[in-house]
Amino acid sequence: MIRPMTSKDIDHVQQIARVTWRKTYCGIIPEELQTIFLERAYSDMMLMMRMEKTAMLIAESEGVPIGFANITKVDEDGDAELTAMYILPAHQHSGYGKKLFHNALSTLKSASQVFVYVEEKNEIGRAFYEKQGFKLLDVFEETFEGHPLETAQYVYSCKNH
Repeated sequence: MIRPMTSKDIDHVQQIARVTWRKTYCGIIPEELQTIFLERAYSDMMLMMRMEKTAMLIAESEGVPIGFANITKVDEDGDAELTAMYILPAHQHSGYGKKLFHNALSTLKSASQVFVYVEEKNEIGRAFYEKQGFKLLDVFEETFEGHPLETAQYVYSCKNH
């Protein structure tokens, strides 16, 4: 089941973020930098703000949150950004990511395109987005908490949806 996030989901979202980040970015982003980022980006206050200003969706299995997606509202150019989408490793490859993505798209009636930024070495994430129809636009270097990373920028044309 996919549904909007509520304040009761905050602990679950924080736990999903921690578990998936540790697995996804092991050997890519130093663990101490992951911790700094997760504490800031997934604080109670930040998650409350995300629920207010963006779409936060929860994927449930047997009534328990096992994943989430965060997508911005459509801007004046018709663009939106999928800023986060994580599924607990035990539930990956079970269709939850696809359902979350398509539910997120359905909240964006006026969008012409959706962007997503994926760490270049996140092969599982990149393969998922490519399978959903995202096209690679660019790979560029940036710093994450002072650590250099290569980021892949993808775009999804909503005309396909």
